[in-house]
Amino acid sequence: MNKKKSIHDEIARVAYELYERRDRANGSELKDWLEAEKMVMQRHERHAKEIEHEVDVIKQQAKEGFRKTDKIGGRVYRD
Repeated sequence: MNKKKSIHDEIARVAYELYERRDRANGSELKDWLEAEKMVMQRHERHAKEIEHEVDVIKQQAKEGFRKTDKIGGRVYRD
């Protein structure tokens, strides 16, 4: 499955969850979709930043010659 379809499907699921939270009341489909889109894109942006940070840490460690790295609870510990 391509990434664009995957993100679209994720937005659709979140929009449906918002619809269900409103007791399935009609009339706010666009509002639900736009809110879901915002939520999903923010989640993906945060994840991308976390990955980018981890890559930067690994690159820095390689430059400094650290032997061991443990990632515990989102924190990086070096030997």
